Order: sequence, then structure tokens, then C-alpha cells
Amino acid sequence: QVQLQESGPGLLKPSQTLSLTCTVSGDSITARFYYWSWIRQPPGKGLEWLGAIANSGTYYSPSQESRTSISRDTSKNQFTLQVSSITAEDTAVYYCARSMGWSTTGFGNWGQGTQVTVSS
Repeated sequence: QVQLQESGPGLLKPSQTLSLTCTVSGDSITARFYYWSWIRQPPGKGLEWLGAIANSGTYYSPSQESRTSISRDTSKNQFTLQVSSITAEDTAVYYCARSMGWSTTGFGNWGQGTQVTVSS
């Protein structure tokens, strides 16, 4: 059974770069047909898909593309999210997730989520 686990700093200052890692066990992040996504949920708001990585390439939400980068390390079976020039509006619970095929809303497997707070 695939498991995903987010890790990274929980408290950051404005203008810094947020960097989170998702460590995957139970399946390879190079497995065919699977997409590996980052999603966040700001306090009091709904889920927001940020982007995904797959064997076919990397995909971003148009609203976040200018500040977001997703990469992967196949030797460690991890994929990473970076968001630059962060502000308080980037405060959220961040999740990594897996979908069979392309999706921005339907995910079969989720990490438990990690809280990121942006505050001076």
C-alpha cells in the first residue's frame, strides 16, 4: 500500500522560499500512469491544487506557476515543492497526493498534511 509523508519547515518568514518534500513508500514515483501532486488548504478555505509531476512532465496551476517549482529525486523516491516569495497568504496545510492519471481534484492517496505558517 502506497504511503506519502510530507516534511519541511513549519514556520517561515515573508519573502522566503517554501520547500517541502514528499517521501513515498510502497510504490515508485516513476510508476506508469500515476501523477504526484501538491495541494494546499488555507485556513477557512477549500483545497487548492498547486501542481503535479509525472513521467510525462511537470504541470502547474496557472495561478501559481510563476512562483512554484516541483521536482523529483527518483533515487530517494521523493518529490519536492518549492514556492518562492511567500506571503502570509501562503499559510496553509500542504498535502502531497497521488492520482491515477491526470487530475486536479481526485486523488486516491494522500499524505497526512503539514502545516506551514508564514509570519514575520
